Amino acid sequence: MNTRRQFLGGLALTGGLAALSHKALANIPDIQTRNEPTTAQPVVDESCEVNYLPVTTLNGWTLEPRCRDGFKEYHLVAEPVLRELAPGTVAHLWGYNGSSPGPTIEVIEGDRVRIYVTNRLPEHTSIHWHGQRLPNGMDGVVGLNQEGIPPGKTFLYEFEAKRPGTFMYHPHADEMTQMAMGMMGFWVTHPRQPHPWIEEVDRDYCFLLGAYDIEPGAAVPKVNTMLEFNLWTWNSRIFPGLDPLVAGLNERVRIRIGNLTMTNHPIHLHGHEFEVTGTDGGPTRPESRWQEVTTDIAVGQMRQLEFIASEEGDWAFHCHKSHHTMNAMGHAVPTLIGVDHRGIAGRIARMVPGYMAMGERGMADMTEMEMAIPENTVPMMTGEGPFGSVEMGGMFNVVKVRSDLPKAVYSDPGWYAQGPRADLVSASPKIERSSQRSQSSVVNEYFARKPMFNSKG
Repeated sequence: MNTRRQFLGGLALTGGLAALSHKALANIPDIQTRNEPTTAQPVVDESCEVNYLPVTTLNGWTLEPRCRDGFKEYHLVAEPVLRELAPGTVAHLWGYNGSSPGPTIEVIEGDRVRIYVTNRLPEHTSIHWHGQRLPNGMDGVVGLNQEGIPPGKTFLYEFEAKRPGTFMYHPHADEMTQMAMGMMGFWVTHPRQPHPWIEEVDRDYCFLLGAYDIEPGAAVPKVNTMLEFNLWTWNSRIFPGLDPLVAGLNERVRIRIGNLTMTNHPIHLHGHEFEVTGTDGGPTRPESRWQEVTTDIAVGQMRQLEFIASEEGDWAFHCHKSHHTMNAMGHAVPTLIGVDHRGIAGRIARMVPGYMAMGERGMADMTEMEMAIPENTVPMMTGEGPFGSVEMGGMFNVVKVRSDLPKAVYSDPGWYAQGPRADLVSASPKIERSSQRSQSSVVNEYFARKPMFNSKG
């Protein structure tokens, strides 16, 4: 483990720090590091002015500031990290301060901010403060606003947080590689005074949408992939590795979601209606809002959702692109629904030990097969709920609303205790079809084969 003295001894400065003295160099904030994949408690730094409810970063954490000389100071370290995507699956990513995404930064409108960025990557980097109003030289675009931060060097970004809102940070250097490797983070600027378009909430969550192309059994993303990603993440976690979002009954909940993937995501909440109360441009005017259950978040966008948790229970919350709620899979698998494998499966198994027929009734059978999969791989459809497999993955999570949940508690309350339920009908009634009605040969063939669909044999 490097000591602070060793770190400073090997640290060189570039850009805005070129004229700093060794005394100033010694005053760089200490490095905070965290690599646990769990949701950290919200951070309130009592040494600084605080007049806001701190955000809770889903399966992430918040970087604590150091207040000095009228500035809030932070130290970000760009470096390789080991991220657990879900229990039993890790990825070799790039991130900040031991994690991917990097820690959330929280400030108050009007704060003067200094961010020291140290580069421990094998290539140069930078940070773009996505959506911020700031001096042109602080915008972070390599070659346009600054030189790249070389390996082993540190750059100082300094600006005022001019407007309240939800923002992101990410490299603007070799973007295709560095963002594909997981380099991103959240930034929240809270209003200094009560804002007519920003309501007080009881819970304030944030997370980033991410996508990786990691072959089953591998651990390093393919950085040249453009569209065919196979792991869709919230804060570099996949279901069932995500912590639930919890709320007390009738609490007002805010969820800030940023999209730094290469496609859009229709985010859908069960059991409640929400309003989009903020975008990258800041809070939306109340008269411009309407109730929704799904909102689309395009590439590079942020959407801030708010709702009253008025319905107790466990409510699904997910991307509505169905392949985004599945884990690693091959996309070139043929559709085998309706194909009777019973005769051929045994013969293939004698030639290929361990062979399993799949897909003849759909893909849900895969959750029960427990077929062998490569190491460091999560099943495509997984997650145990109170009634069996949830048959989900990727960008799927649960909002858990409880009447007895204290305000300061963010831990998982367990599964909701359902009330009386209707019994499952064990047999479907026979459907009489008119023999006089004309049917195509395809339909007749389907009904002739239909008994196969009700058999596990």
